[in-house]
Amino acid sequence: MSLVRPLEGADIPAVAGLFQRVFRNSDAPPPAALATYLARHYLEAPGCDSEIRPLVHVSGDGDVSGFIGVNALPMSHDGRKLRAAICGSLMVERRGSDPMAGARLLKTFLAGPQDLSFSETASEVSAQMWARLRGVALPEYSLDWVRIIRPSAFMMELASSRVGAVRLLSPLAGVIDRRLRGRMQENDLRWSGVPESWAVKGGLKVAEIDQAGFAALVEPLTRQFALRPDWSAEQLAHIVAEATGKPEHGEAVLASVSTPGGMPIGAFLYHMRPGGIARVLQILSAPGQAGPVIDCLIGHAAQRGAAGLRGRTQPALLEAMLGRRIAFTHLASTVVHAREQALVDAFLAGQSFFNGLAGESWSRLVGGRFE
Repeated sequence: MSLVRPLEGADIPAVAGLFQRVFRNSDAPPPAALATYLARHYLEAPGCDSEIRPLVHVSGDGDVSGFIGVNALPMSHDGRKLRAAICGSLMVERRGSDPMAGARLLKTFLAGPQDLSFSETASEVSAQMWARLRGVALPEYSLDWVRIIRPSAFMMELASSRVGAVRLLSPLAGVIDRRLRGRMQENDLRWSGVPESWAVKGGLKVAEIDQAGFAALVEPLTRQFALRPDWSAEQLAHIVAEATGKPEHGEAVLASVSTPGGMPIGAFLYHMRPGGIARVLQILSAPGQAGPVIDCLIGHAAQRGAAGLRGRTQPALLEAMLGRRIAFTHLASTVVHAREQALVDAFLAGQSFFNGLAGESWSRLVGGRFE
């Protein structure tokens, strides 16, 4: 008879094999580095909670046939300490022999000791399972956004994901983009791109910073949220360090945004490859400053040669994004489950800080290499 139980160290090789087959579409043996990382990420990293653990589904013959990744996240709501759990990778093999394995994994996870549970990568099927278990989808946290900077390079980057030889046209795309952007007026707002003369108003200063400098800005730039993470210094440092190690996404760029007088009003973290579409992991802003911070992000990425930007929304950023020629799409849903309606209401009112560092996409399982 099959069962669901907490992950144990001895399960890591089987989970690594499952990850390799399900998410990497490969029957090759999983690299040793992947198993090492899974053990560190789920069982040993700062912030791991012995009571909030990943789960495995064990089939009747004793094999690990399913897994749900879980990371603990300390949070506070109006000063009250809470325990949250982030649901990451949900994978099941041999669904035909046990079609309810995924549902049992999710149900067991949601029945855990945490005060609230999240996922930011729920597929349509997963979102339906969450809904049946009284989970709530959060539309304003569930959109991906895109901003084109260099139109020819942007289209080439999209095409090259299907046909790699398209990258040979990079020099031509560069010439076309320089001409198109050079003809735009200063700060001209266009869906097709960003002008060469993109300037941020108000004399704001953008400075690239190190991991410690970025981590130091997280708390002051999130304290306006009623429901927010309550990381220890060690756990936050670990998360920021992990978030920078994504070679498949390119170099990590961390920057602060300050007033002429030196007051920090925002920060951002993105990854980019030369000429590619930069992936924005986190935007932080002081109340009322989201628009200028986004302008600084766009200008900074343009100066570094990005073809465009893509990232995940938060309600605090949406209003500012609507006036900046940013397009939106829905790829996966952010969902929440809590026993207290007040916690769900905080999300529905946009008073919660989630996605990015307070999520699952910061880990090396997204954009990392293990070969």
